[in-house]
Amino acid sequence: MLNSLIKYEQIKTTLPKAKFLKPQADKIITLGKKDTLQTTKLLVSQLQDIKNANKVKKTLSKRYEKRSGGYTRIIKAGFRYGDNAPMAIIEFVDRNIEAKRIDKKKKDTDKQSSKPEEKKQVTA
Repeated sequence: MLNSLIKYEQIKTTLPKAKFLKPQADKIITLGKKDTLQTTKLLVSQLQDIKNANKVKKTLSKRYEKRSGGYTRIIKAGFRYGDNAPMAIIEFVDRNIEAKRIDKKKKDTDKQSSKPEEKKQVTA
């Protein structure tokens, strides 16, 4: 879940999980601020993902250089429909809004317009 938070910079989860995740995320950002080989190895070992470790070291630690703590916030988001569990949104304070759309595919208008033409050629 920590990897998802770093990748998307905002996730929706249950309130107890968000409260458990907040100190872990703050510690990871604090580790990323120190630019040594040892902290890099610690980040990779804790996150188990080199891309997220690099994002922490290069972008997130630079974003929060002058901030001395409190890198994440928890916003209560009502209750889940099925089991009435309290939901929350955990996000970085000065987050990048575009990070939420990393994995979403863009619609290709060229592919959609070329498909009907191919059908017309086959039937003609």
